[in-house]
Amino acid sequence: MKPDCMILRLGELTLKGRNRRKFEKSVLSQIRKALSEFTSLRYIPEYGRVYVELGDASYEDAAIKLQKVFGLASFSPAFTAPLELEAIQETALTIMKHLRKQPATFKVSVRRVNKSFPYDSQKMNYLVGGYVLQASHGLTVDVHDPEVELRVELREEKALLYAEVEEGAGGFPLGTGGRALLLLSGGIDSPVAGWLAMRKGLELEAIHFHSYPYTSERAKEKVIDLARQLSGYTHSIKLHLVSFTDIQTSIHGVYKDNLFVTLLRRAMYRIAEKVAEREGLSALVTGESLGQVASQTLPSLNAIGRVVTLPILQPLMMMDKKEIVRIAESIGTFPISILPYEDCCTLFLPPSPSTNPNIRVIEKIESSMEFLPGLIEQAVMQTETIRIVYEDKAIATQHLF
Repeated sequence: MKPDCMILRLGELTLKGRNRRKFEKSVLSQIRKALSEFTSLRYIPEYGRVYVELGDASYEDAAIKLQKVFGLASFSPAFTAPLELEAIQETALTIMKHLRKQPATFKVSVRRVNKSFPYDSQKMNYLVGGYVLQASHGLTVDVHDPEVELRVELREEKALLYAEVEEGAGGFPLGTGGRALLLLSGGIDSPVAGWLAMRKGLELEAIHFHSYPYTSERAKEKVIDLARQLSGYTHSIKLHLVSFTDIQTSIHGVYKDNLFVTLLRRAMYRIAEKVAEREGLSALVTGESLGQVASQTLPSLNAIGRVVTLPILQPLMMMDKKEIVRIAESIGTFPISILPYEDCCTLFLPPSPSTNPNIRVIEKIESSMEFLPGLIEQAVMQTETIRIVYEDKAIATQHLF
């Protein structure tokens, strides 16, 4: 049985008060973009919802695209019927018989938008539910906790019926929260942080630090693959690739003790802020989770974050690793993140990195590194920038500069 309609429900954006129309317009634009290959669709926006008439498009194919639209709370395959009792009853029975998993309990919920329809909602609950019940073996009614709720909307020109609800990506539509720069490593955490930031409406660019030849070209390709996976939610993403070799080896040449990681991270933040300001971005997004490694203790985060003035957004800060891995698996970044290619943060690590760095000591060490400001400016100037365009399972990269 082929659905002829989809019901799309908008999420948190319906709570935005006077900004609601702006958010609804934005998410509708994202929905149209995601479904642009289906030319037979007809969109009917309403308060907090969008009805999409499928025409000759496949619901299953459209549903895959909708899973990556932020601002969409849930959606359902729906079936239309004429505004006639017998037709509605027959359609209801057909829906129940074709569910992917046959339930033991159900209930019918009718919403009568068309007040001229001869039966009210309560009467229709009884007439439709009773018809399904009599024609089904082993099925019982449970009005409090049913396995399936069959919903019927009596609209102006036709009835709309549906029983299945698929969860959407939720959050806010892309770009409604501003623009920020994601510090993207090859690990598990930063891609998840990027996804959570996008889910809150942020439009992201990404920056990655590599140390060729100490790290391989394949390590850089791994990060491009991660950016490609994230670009499935945005259509494209701009990735800035920073050669960090000179900075890393120069710092290591004069300092090898327990503050080495802190010094590296501060240099990365300085570069990231300069790139962000050049690109007109308003914040940095990072994948820190409190206490997970030495550079993510509260004193370390304080010492590292002080070198920039842009806001630092850290979506994973209070999450444990199991939660982060679960999201990474669900968005498809986990299999890429665990590929065995090291990034620059794993090079030259001291045996015992400091978990409680002293900011005055750090600043004194940095002041003795007269080469550092020049190398940071050079890294910014020589940044390679590519745009990654998502094309289902393919990747298209465009070198910008």
